[in-house]
Amino acid sequence: MSARARAARRRPATTAHLALVIAAFFFGSTFVVVKDAVKDVGPLPFLAVRFAVGSVVLWPLAWRRPPTRGWPRAGAWCGLAVLVGYVFQTVGLQYTSSSHSALITYLLIVIVPIIGAVVHRSPPSGSTVAGIAVALVGLFLLNGSSLAFGKGEALTLACACAFAVHIVLLAELSPMHDTFRLTALQLAVVSAGCAVPGLFTGGYHFTARAWIAAVYTGLAASAAAFGLMVWAQRRVGPTRTALLLMLEPVFAGVVGYVVGDRLGASGVVGAVLILAGILVAEARPSIVARRGRFLDRAVKP
Repeated sequence: MSARARAARRRPATTAHLALVIAAFFFGSTFVVVKDAVKDVGPLPFLAVRFAVGSVVLWPLAWRRPPTRGWPRAGAWCGLAVLVGYVFQTVGLQYTSSSHSALITYLLIVIVPIIGAVVHRSPPSGSTVAGIAVALVGLFLLNGSSLAFGKGEALTLACACAFAVHIVLLAELSPMHDTFRLTALQLAVVSAGCAVPGLFTGGYHFTARAWIAAVYTGLAASAAAFGLMVWAQRRVGPTRTALLLMLEPVFAGVVGYVVGDRLGASGVVGAVLILAGILVAEARPSIVARRGRFLDRAVKP
C-alpha cells in the first residue's frame, strides 16, 4: 500500500477522533451553565426546551437526507437512553456539586467496556485498560480526591449507566443510518419525554439566564455535540469513544477556571493524568500500525 493510500485510510479515523474532542468540549462547557440554570427553572422543563432547540435546528437538514430502514426505531432507542441519562444527571445536580457530577458521570468509561465484553465477548486491549485506569485516577484528582455518596451521587451513577448504554447503541446503529436523522430524532425523543412531566414540576417559567442556558446547550451540547458524536461513532469504537469523551471534565475544569473556580494542584495533576491515559490507550494501536508498515516494507522484494 502506498504512503498516500495509508494516509487516506488514516484520515477519517483522525477526523472522527477530533470530532469527539470537540464534542467533549461542548459537553464540558455545560456543567456550570446547567448548574446555574436549574436554580431558576425545574430540570425537566429545562431539558424539554434545551433538546427541543437542538432538534428544531437539525430537522430541516435531516429531512433532506434519504431515510434508511429502521431509522425511527434506532433513533427512539438511542433517544430513550439519552433521556434517562439526562433526567438522572440534571435532577442529581440539584443534590451534588458539578465536579462530583462530572466524576460519577464518567464512570461510564468503566461501564462501556463491561457492556461491550458481555454483548460482543470482546474485552478491551491491555493498553486501553491501562489508559482507562490512568484516566480514572486523573478524574478522581481533578474532582477533589473525595466523594460523599448520597442522593445526588446515586442519581448520577444511574445517569452514567444510561450514557454507557447510549454509547454502545450508537456503535451499533450509527453506521446504518444518516447522522442528521438519527441525531434529530434522539433529541426530539428527549424533549418529548420531558415536556409533559415538566408541566407538573415547576412549569415553564424561565428567567433570562435559564433561556440563555437552554439555547446555548441546545445548540452547542445537543445539536452540535450529539451530531459530532453520532458521526464519529461510525469510525470509532465505544470504548475509545468513552475514553476520548473523558476530556469533557477536563474542559469543564478549564471553563470553571475561567469563571473563577480554581482547579488547585491536584486538579491540574488530574487533568494531566486524563490526557496521559488517553495517550496510553492511543499509543499501542499507533505502534502496531507502524510495526505493520515496517514489516510490509521489509518483506517486499
